Amino acid sequence: MSVTLNIMPEPSEKGLSTQSGSETASVEGDIGLHEKITEILRTVIDPELGENIVDLAMVRSISVDAGHATVEVALTIAGCPMRGQLEEEAKRATLLVPGIESVEIVIGAMEKEERAALMNRARRLAQDHALASDIPFNTRILGIMSGKGGVGKSSITVNLAASLAESGATVGLLDADIWGFSIPRMLGLSGPLEVRGKKILPMERPVGEGRLKVVSMGFLSGEDEAIMWRGLVLNRALQHFIEDVAWGEMDYLLVDLPPGTGDVQMGLARMLPRTELLIVTTPGLAAQKVAGRAADMARKGNLRIAGVIENMSGFTCEHGETYPLFGEGGGRRLADSIGVRLIAQIPIDQAVAIGGDSGEPAVLGGAGVVAESFRELSRLIRTEVAPVIDMGSCSARMLDHIDEALNAIPGATHTASNPI
Repeated sequence: MSVTLNIMPEPSEKGLSTQSGSETASVEGDIGLHEKITEILRTVIDPELGENIVDLAMVRSISVDAGHATVEVALTIAGCPMRGQLEEEAKRATLLVPGIESVEIVIGAMEKEERAALMNRARRLAQDHALASDIPFNTRILGIMSGKGGVGKSSITVNLAASLAESGATVGLLDADIWGFSIPRMLGLSGPLEVRGKKILPMERPVGEGRLKVVSMGFLSGEDEAIMWRGLVLNRALQHFIEDVAWGEMDYLLVDLPPGTGDVQMGLARMLPRTELLIVTTPGLAAQKVAGRAADMARKGNLRIAGVIENMSGFTCEHGETYPLFGEGGGRRLADSIGVRLIAQIPIDQAVAIGGDSGEPAVLGGAGVVAESFRELSRLIRTEVAPVIDMGSCSARMLDHIDEALNAIPGATHTASNPI
């Protein structure tokens, strides 16, 4: 059986044109399975364009035969450095469809007409939904998120940022936990922030061969002063931290999000749609289930989930025996249930608490097990999970040209670098 199934959005959806050479995908086999595969592939986000691969017309064909699915995906160029990431995520997503037992992802390259249509979509997104900022296009934006408080999310954020900087990267750290800010103390920094040319200057700290650039409500408010903001005011604060900060060149921007799935998380999805999320959980079942709701919010917000981090994985005593004080397996169960990688299991270590209180992150303090765990997490981020994008590759160069074209329009303030 062979049919053609339209998997592109209608022209009214998101204001995008569907006139391209790949607005339909060839489909063979059970139409019900194809619809399910198509729908779940909408959770696979191109990190450069901040849009899913279905709506970007990157899915050319889907076929299913006796539980084996073959999905053809067209990239902007054959040598796209995002190839491995998109291939893996498309495979993981497709395997979540009931009835699919194995998957083959066939990677192709777009024709000239397809690339032109993709550029048109990116241009429309840039014109209609842009939020101007100084965040460079090649900066990888990682939001660190948890379903509930008390899982060590901010400790993970600080130690990951410090480890990335120690390796030579320039790392921005946006403390978006407006009510519960803790980043300044954990890094030994204090305000106030300076303003130059109507732009806020981040607080900076050199780390190894790299540098941290930090913005937090903690630099604008007393450490013991309550922040009693809701809704629009919270989102406006986040918008100021994005729009009105002179971030400058960065390899990474880490965003420490408040726990849960509230206003700040939804605002980030709208303002910085190319954000990729790392979800932090502890090993217990209850924490895993709550973190699963955070993952559901991310998918509904069209944000890529880059991986799961299990914190407080176990305590190893001085005799070498490990005790699972907070349960076992939560990180693995969560990662498997949402179809992403478990990229780190961070053990319980007093050094993390001591480092947080003293302003010296544990990862910078020596060669203990917890420090090595953070360094391995940093290595995975840099090399596999979210490597820095080469501006001369894939759609990056294309979007650079879009930026130039839009900026040439009199009165234009939109940038393709920030499509929403």
